[in-house]
Amino acid sequence: MKLTEIAKFTNNVAGMFAFYRRLLGTEPVAESPDMAIFMSAETKIFIHKLYRQGADDLPPENHIAFTVDDVDKTCAVLQSQGLTVDTPPKDYYWGRFAYLHDPDGQLIEITNP
Repeated sequence: MKLTEIAKFTNNVAGMFAFYRRLLGTEPVAESPDMAIFMSAETKIFIHKLYRQGADDLPPENHIAFTVDDVDKTCAVLQSQGLTVDTPPKDYYWGRFAYLHDPDGQLIEITNP
């Protein structure tokens, strides 16, 4: 697994944008009024406007994402090790994802974009 993303959901995109631009000393690689993406080495810092989750939406929760070669196989291994995959692998237009929570309730994304 490779850590590839840290996602922050907020109602203050402009403030987060300004903070991370100063913190990292760089401009975002993508931006809009509702989001910004900064890169720190190979890890994406994804800032997104908080939204109400619809039936087919990804959860609007702060999370970290790990990229794997095969989401389904990785989830099967994690489950065989006693972990619970809360959202089974599913295809979205930008890739395949699954979700689980760590013991503190923090969302973890398993992805192969």
